[in-house]
Amino acid sequence: MKHWQLIKEENGIVVAVFDKAGESANSLSAEVMAEFGEILDQLDKQPPKGLIVRSGKEAGFIAGADIEEFSQLDSAEKGRALVTRGWNLFNRLAAVPYPTLALVRGHCLGGGLELALACRYLLAVDESGTKMGLPEVMLGIFPGWGGMLRLPKRVGPAAALDMMLTGKTIDAKRAKKMGLADDCVPPRVMEMAARQLLLSGQPRRPLPFMQRLLAGPFKSIVANGARKQVAKKARPEHYPAPYAIIDLWEKHDGNALAAPEIIDRIITSPTARNLVRVYHLQERLKGFGKSSIFKAKRVHVIGAGVMGGDIAAWCALRGMTVTLQDQTLERIAPALKRAHALFTKRLREPLRIRDAFDRLIPDPNGDGVAHADVVIEAIFENVEAKHALFKSLEPRMKAGAVLATNTSSLRLEDLRTVLHQPQRLVGIHFFNPVAMMPLVEVVEADRADPAVVQAACAFVKQIDKLPLPVKSEPGFLVNAVLAPYMLAAMRAVDEGVSPETVDEAMLAFGMPMGPIELVDTVGLDIAMAAGKQLAGGAEAPRCLIERVEKGLLGKKSGQGFYDWSSGKAAKVAAGSVPAGLAGRLIAPLIDRVEKLVADGVVADSELADAGVIFGTGFAPFTGGPMHFRRGTE
Repeated sequence: MKHWQLIKEENGIVVAVFDKAGESANSLSAEVMAEFGEILDQLDKQPPKGLIVRSGKEAGFIAGADIEEFSQLDSAEKGRALVTRGWNLFNRLAAVPYPTLALVRGHCLGGGLELALACRYLLAVDESGTKMGLPEVMLGIFPGWGGMLRLPKRVGPAAALDMMLTGKTIDAKRAKKMGLADDCVPPRVMEMAARQLLLSGQPRRPLPFMQRLLAGPFKSIVANGARKQVAKKARPEHYPAPYAIIDLWEKHDGNALAAPEIIDRIITSPTARNLVRVYHLQERLKGFGKSSIFKAKRVHVIGAGVMGGDIAAWCALRGMTVTLQDQTLERIAPALKRAHALFTKRLREPLRIRDAFDRLIPDPNGDGVAHADVVIEAIFENVEAKHALFKSLEPRMKAGAVLATNTSSLRLEDLRTVLHQPQRLVGIHFFNPVAMMPLVEVVEADRADPAVVQAACAFVKQIDKLPLPVKSEPGFLVNAVLAPYMLAAMRAVDEGVSPETVDEAMLAFGMPMGPIELVDTVGLDIAMAAGKQLAGGAEAPRCLIERVEKGLLGKKSGQGFYDWSSGKAAKVAAGSVPAGLAGRLIAPLIDRVEKLVADGVVADSELADAGVIFGTGFAPFTGGPMHFRRGTE
């Protein structure tokens, strides 16, 4: 066989090792699954004492189905055939008379988890890379190979729906706690533990009585609750897949073949096609920096404000030793408090929280500069202040270290004039909130050193963000396209449209947040300053000027266009949305994207779409602003 190796052990156990030919990660193609069917044929003739399924790759168990094959589904018949193939194969695996075990080390996603769920036992290896999930919803589809049937029976319907509707992954310890994994063991004992568990004959941990009721007679209660939760985040006309998952579980016990019309509707939907496009765009961003051998261990951040402090915390969370500099310890303290909240939320285990906190070191004197592989300047937006800082930094930095600025509005060419090696300055521009926003713009000035730009991209990848190379122009890509969009929204308010109606028009379009609420969140004073720079000399909207003059600066001051005293925007009911309002508001944003591509600020329209989706949350189901315009012309 091309992708599988069968090892027959003396004790009667057979090990099926999956090592997909010519690929760095395992995925389930038609050929791979046909070969697995042949393995089951062989074992039908000579049943083993037990079967262990494991990966032969360093890079995890199975990443899921083969996305390329999914991209080629151009008819309802092909969609049904794909679902039938996996559903029948994994049902067959689940029904074999001998015990089966999936040894899960590294990522186990989508079809990979569906294969593991069809085994009698799932043994998870306790390592940071072990992650399990059913993220099909992120591609606009559903887990049709048995995930919707087996996951709720294993972990209970509420936990299963939460995983399937969000696409989130869980680690080995959590998998054991939930009942998804039968056990969770360190790598050194996994071989022995797998064989012991396989032959133990131990029954599965039964679902608690209440969970069995919710999976049976009270199914509709869980389903209705899930629909309400999904409705808060996604409209059915934009994202039909989560609603299909709930329907298929509630009405057909997770068997999509019992409702072929749902398969046809989901797999041939524009949303699924566009979300697969977004997946490919994301993979392209992940490719930047791959060619660089640069690896950062130590990071030094100057400026412990919201941006600098949160960048430092994120780097410490991702395993780096980080020194955080500001004028006094008192200025650094709020950043440490926010960092502790982030670590607690993300890491959950006291030891891991403490380790992350130990990696974040207050450094008022800047002693960390000499040891840092990456130095990030995140002080206030003032050319003279940054000049003074760069002059003092350059002689203290080690050779080969990356010098980066997090400026959001200043040109790198103006900032680097004081440097002896001006070509070493690069922009690494994060977005607020740092922990939530996946995109980071890597800004290249004229005549920059390409190796430095590559190293910056490699660093961004290293901290699990998506690097987007852009040229040094005011606002780069993301802020430059948001400015005319927010301006158009405020002009509509000047014309008498209520802020709530403007926001509702864009929420209905598919944006994650309305533009007026976005202005409030960014800060009206910042919107005013950015507008002056990015609006090409246009007069600021009246509604903005009036509020800034009164000190109503948005969320941070408790009042802007909305009242924020409760911590979130207090909105009255939106009026009926005028016809064409959304199109009118989105047009300046797309116009600006087109101009930035034409000017070479971003290399091509695909990267522009990727940047605007991952940097602004632009409705992913559209495939991005340029793709959207091409489809509507």
